[in-house]
Amino acid sequence: MQPPGESVIRARGVTKRFGARVAVRDLDLDVPAGVCFGLLGPNGAGKTTALRMIYGVTRPTAGSIEVFGIDVARDPRAVRARLGVTLQENVQIEALSPRDNLRIFARHHLLPRSRREARVEELLDFLELRSHADVPVVALSGGYRRRLAIAMSLIHDPELLVLDEPTTGLDPAVRLALWARVRELRGRGRSVLLTTHYMDEAERLCDRVLILCEGRAICEGAPRALIAERLAREALEIDATPEEEARLLAGEPWQRLRSGGRLVVYADSVGPLVARLRAQDGGDGRPVIVRPANLEDLFLAATGTSLEGGA
Repeated sequence: MQPPGESVIRARGVTKRFGARVAVRDLDLDVPAGVCFGLLGPNGAGKTTALRMIYGVTRPTAGSIEVFGIDVARDPRAVRARLGVTLQENVQIEALSPRDNLRIFARHHLLPRSRREARVEELLDFLELRSHADVPVVALSGGYRRRLAIAMSLIHDPELLVLDEPTTGLDPAVRLALWARVRELRGRGRSVLLTTHYMDEAERLCDRVLILCEGRAICEGAPRALIAERLAREALEIDATPEEEARLLAGEPWQRLRSGGRLVVYADSVGPLVARLRAQDGGDGRPVIVRPANLEDLFLAATGTSLEGGA
């Protein structure tokens, strides 16, 4: 296992072209051992292509990737033996039970029989699958199938777990349960590389994030540090027309972000802005949300919804 602080993934100048289209462009990436690292970006940003190059399924057009200090292009089997991958789509034998799927996957990884059975039992408990351990996969809910997919990727006790949008479409209770498992893995010293479209998920789970847009890295760092660096502390959300926005913010340098009829304004303290809004509304106030700036705000600003003004 990589010592804490050392890079479990190191990519330099990685580019991937598909004909005339550039999916990933000049990507540099360092993922320290023992952390949860989030790779974020809108659809088509290059996240899944980057993951496929990291676990050796897709070869980069240019640049180099090392995982555990191994050049992935030269020895992809050695890399894949030490990592687990949960894809966006579940890959399971639907006629069989979770227990049997885990046994088959354990054989694929050449686990000794004594270790194989023990590991299956461990993962049935770890992913809370025991109540459905012998139910055919075809009869399982999406949440149980997702738990099984993660359990299968953990069967050989990998040093690095790659999760490609692991909780998409799951209800909040199942998402929280899977978050707890990811935190526990990180607490055991495992490294996690995560892609997700849920910014609250990334903000809660990830020690560091990198945001991609059109194949390029836009920004990287600890979520709260990035938010503090690029946005003011508080956000105020209201429904406002462009004309109302112009009156409300006249002469003020507040950062703002507009999406359709929704306006978000950022300031270290939005109290004066709320007072101005109430005065303009004549006391008949419209609904207002005041909250801390978050990773979703940063994501929208970084990937194409431009901020206006300055803090």
